[in-house]
Amino acid sequence: MSEGENSVKLVQFSAFSDENESPSEIRPLDMLLDIPLQLAVELGRASLRVENILEWEPGTIFVLNKLAGEPVDMIVNNQRIAKGEVLVLDENFGVRITEIVSEKERLNRLK
Repeated sequence: MSEGENSVKLVQFSAFSDENESPSEIRPLDMLLDIPLQLAVELGRASLRVENILEWEPGTIFVLNKLAGEPVDMIVNNQRIAKGEVLVLDENFGVRITEIVSEKERLNRLK
């Protein structure tokens, strides 16, 4: 064999630009910024018969299982993540977060 057939050539890679962050610089939440999440606020629940629902008309009132002033659940993608209280701000409803579900409780739900 000649020397040219067995020679090893070093590969040279171009340097990464500053635009590419190293994995240690990426924050975990940054990876979720463009993922849509569905947020719901549960004011209460009611069990109703279909025949009762078919009788609804404008002005119909049905009773929920929560009292006025009780905390409401905040649900993201079908998981309770917080509790809050309903507020009225400039004729709009809002929710003030009063408690966030602990990491321990969220992990227990995964089991």
